Amino acid sequence: MDDKDLEILRLVQRDARLTADAISQDVGLSPPAVQKRLKKLRDSGVIEREIAVLSPGKLGRELTIIVEVILERESRAHLDAFKRKMRNAPCVQQCYYTTGESDFVLILTVRDIKEYEEFTQAHFFDESNISRFKTAVVMDRVKTSLDVL
Repeated sequence: MDDKDLEILRLVQRDARLTADAISQDVGLSPPAVQKRLKKLRDSGVIEREIAVLSPGKLGRELTIIVEVILERESRAHLDAFKRKMRNAPCVQQCYYTTGESDFVLILTVRDIKEYEEFTQAHFFDESNISRFKTAVVMDRVKTSLDVL
């Protein structure tokens, strides 16, 4: 990976709909050269996927909630089971297995506090391996980004 690849990545991480023609003008390469580099970046897994960033509020998902979860037991089977449940929970946007006081940190978007309560009932209270969890309700979305560069 060279400086041109990094320039291309900076551009597409902010707008994945940019054409090779538009990118080529910014990075000083021909459109076919940009297309070749993009294919290589995708095939190698540097570009994992290209997504649309949606507005949770405009889709009725008014609350963003951050949850710290502490498990009772941390065997591989217990960790894998919790990870699988979080991957399959539609309201979980992000799930991180962490060091420190919490075993997991979750970012959720929900319609309202009732939906969050239903989530906690299904995933925390009905789960014997959850020792405890701590909830923080987001007051203002100051910055949301998946930018790496």
